[in-house]
Amino acid sequence: MIRYSVSTVCALFLAFAASTAAPVYAQPPAAAADPVAAADPAVQAPAAADDDDAKFRPVEPDYVTINLPTTLPLPAHAMNFHLSHRFNEDLRNDSIGTQFGNLFGLDNGANIGLEFRYGVMKHLEAIVLRTSLGKTFQFTAKYDGWHQTATFPVGLSAIVSVEGENNFHNTEGGEQANFAPAIGGVISRNIGDRLALYATPIWVHNTGTGSTETRDTGFFGLGSRLRLSKSAFFVLEGSPRLGGFVIGDAQYAFAIETRVGAHVFSLTFQNGPGTTFRQIARGGIPEHLTLGFNLTRKFY
Repeated sequence: MIRYSVSTVCALFLAFAASTAAPVYAQPPAAAADPVAAADPAVQAPAAADDDDAKFRPVEPDYVTINLPTTLPLPAHAMNFHLSHRFNEDLRNDSIGTQFGNLFGLDNGANIGLEFRYGVMKHLEAIVLRTSLGKTFQFTAKYDGWHQTATFPVGLSAIVSVEGENNFHNTEGGEQANFAPAIGGVISRNIGDRLALYATPIWVHNTGTGSTETRDTGFFGLGSRLRLSKSAFFVLEGSPRLGGFVIGDAQYAFAIETRVGAHVFSLTFQNGPGTTFRQIARGGIPEHLTLGFNLTRKFY
């Protein structure tokens, strides 16, 4: 059996980040055929603004809907920090008295996630996520190469990741920690400055547990973000599985969100603790609902 050390995974991740950089080619002659348009800054400005990763996008305040990625780009050499909590209190089945007594889950522990992302170069992000659930590390590369413009109706991002439980170390019994690569993408469509829609097809390898047989799962994440006011949003997402290893219910979540400067805070409700691709692929808990939150801070 092949075993993967932390150094090996990090090396592969950095090699992917370096290899993903695409050369920039000049416009074909036909695009510059009009010398007046080529010389007019007013003509050139909209195209440059559409390709600006630092451009303010009113309906896209965060790099995730709740757990699923968006197409929001990170400028080169910029940074973003993301903190998530998914508490263990079951809001659907526990009594009101129990929920008040446990402060709606604050006394029951949580799946805590710490995420850091860095703009390696234009359009390319490197992301590291560590969650307390299974002591899981997830390393992700995201390429936001296609933005929605007046002539291109959607935004597109490509994603590749790998995650491993127990900090990528083998378990005490000597078995491989659940090493799970994933590949997929995000398709987005902004409708004015009020609504953003997302489709996120993802394939995840090795989603089974407790068996020597390797299983795969495909899911098709769907998300939306509705801008209620200048800084308030309602967010919804679901991750129905397309096939492969399927247990439990499809994971879903909804949230009330607010943006204050470079900070974004979301009060979340979710039917499971999952935040990584493998955890999402394994689904939510039937007849279950938990409280949580996301807190994001941009550094640019």
